[in-house]
Amino acid sequence: MKKLFLIIGAPGSGKTTDASMIAEKNDNIVHYSTGDMLREEVGSGSALGQEIESYISKGALVPLEIIVNTIVSAINNAPVPNVLIDGYPRSEEQMTAFDELVSKEDNIELASVIEVRVSEAVARERILGRAAEAAPGEGRSDDNEDVFNDRMKIYTDPLAEIQKFYADKDLLKVIDGARTLEEVVSDMEAFVLSKI
Repeated sequence: MKKLFLIIGAPGSGKTTDASMIAEKNDNIVHYSTGDMLREEVGSGSALGQEIESYISKGALVPLEIIVNTIVSAINNAPVPNVLIDGYPRSEEQMTAFDELVSKEDNIELASVIEVRVSEAVARERILGRAAEAAPGEGRSDDNEDVFNDRMKIYTDPLAEIQKFYADKDLLKVIDGARTLEEVVSDMEAFVLSKI
C-alpha cells in the first residue's frame, strides 16, 4: 500500500524544496513533481510515455486524463511506500479526476493534502526578490511582476474549492510557509512521519 501526500502552495511557498529535503532525509519517502513524473514516463519509452511526448513535442498541453494516469503509474511504481507529490492538483478538474481514479486504486491511500500557506506579499517577495538578486540578464523568465500575478491567480482561483474538498474529507493540513526553511521542513516532516 502506497501512502500519498499531495503538497500544494503558491509560487514561492517553497513546497518543492520542502518536499525534496524531507525525501532526502528519509529512506522510505520519495518526492516527485508533476513535471518529473511526465519526463520519467517519457524516458521509460512506455506507450503512455510516447503519448505524452506526442503532445509535448507539439507544444500542446498534456490532457488531464493522461496526467492523472501518469501520476498513478508513478505512485504504483515508486520504490518506497510513501510518496510526496508537489504542485498537484492545480484545478478543480484535476482534483476531481484524481480523486475518482485514486478511489478505484486499492494500492494507494491519500494520507493528506498539505498546504504550505504563505501570504501573497511573502510569495511576491520571494519570487521577485530572486529576480532582483540575479545579475542583469540572469533573472528567471518567470520572475517578473506580470508573470507572477498570472501564476498567483492560477493558483488562488480554484484554491477555496480545493481547500474545502479536502477539508471536508478531513485530509487538509495547513503549514505556515512564511517561517524559515528549517522550521517549515521540520513541521512538515513531523506531520508526514506521524501519518506513516
